[in-house]
Amino acid sequence: MGLVSVLCALVGAWVVLRGLSYIGDAMSHAVFPGIVAAFLIKGNLLVGALLAAVLTALGIGVVSQRSGLKQDSAIGIVFVGMFALGVVTLSRAPSFTTDLSNFLIGNPLGVTPADLWGALLVTALVGGLLTAIQKELLLASFDPTEARAIGLPVRPLESLLLILIGLVVVLTVQLVGTTLSVSLLITSSAAARLLARSLKKMILLAALLGVVGGITGLYLSYFLDTAPGATIVLVNTALFLLALTFRRRE
Repeated sequence: MGLVSVLCALVGAWVVLRGLSYIGDAMSHAVFPGIVAAFLIKGNLLVGALLAAVLTALGIGVVSQRSGLKQDSAIGIVFVGMFALGVVTLSRAPSFTTDLSNFLIGNPLGVTPADLWGALLVTALVGGLLTAIQKELLLASFDPTEARAIGLPVRPLESLLLILIGLVVVLTVQLVGTTLSVSLLITSSAAARLLARSLKKMILLAALLGVVGGITGLYLSYFLDTAPGATIVLVNTALFLLALTFRRRE
C-alpha cells in the first residue's frame, strides 16, 4: 500500500491541480480493450493495458487539439469509445476466465514480490520524469500562452502527463482494483490540496494520507470482516472530510 500510495500521489497532485479527476476513472475503463486483446492472444495483460493507455492518452490529445473541445469532453469521447471497443471484442471471445476479472477488480491482499518490484520501478520512472519537467509542466498547465511564447512544447507535455497518469492507473488497477485506485489517485490528493501550500508538500501529504488510509482500512477490514478495498476507500473519504474541516484558509 505504501508504494501504491506514493505512486498515486506523484500523479494525483497533477490530476487534482489540472482538474483531471475524471481521467482516473476514464483511464481504468479505457485500457479495457488492451486487456481483452492481450487475454485473447494469451499475452501479458499488463502490456496490453499499457499500450491501450498510451493510445488513449495520445487520442485525447489529438481529439482535443483538432476539435477545439475542452479536454474533459475529449476524455469522455475517447474513453467511452475505447471501453465499447473492449466490450465488443470481449463479446466475440469464446470464454471468460477469472484472470481477466482479477485484473479489473484487483486484490490488495494478493500482491506478490514481482508486483512490488514493478511498482517500485514505475514509481522511480514516474517520479524522475515529473521531477525533470516540473517547472515546464507547471508553466504549461497554468499559463500555456506564456509557455508557447518561450518555445515550450505544450501539447507534448500534456500528452506525456496523460501517458504517465495512464501508466500509474494501469499498474494500480492491477494491484488494488479500479475503485481503490481512483480513491488513492484523487481522494488523497484532493485532501492534501486542502492542507498543503506547495506542490511538493501536497505530494508528500497525499502519499502520507494514502498510507494511513491504507493501513487503517486494512486493519478495519480484518476486524469488521469487510472487503479490504472498499473499506480503505471509506477511510480515505473520511480523511478527506477531516481535511475539509481543517482546510487551510487562503
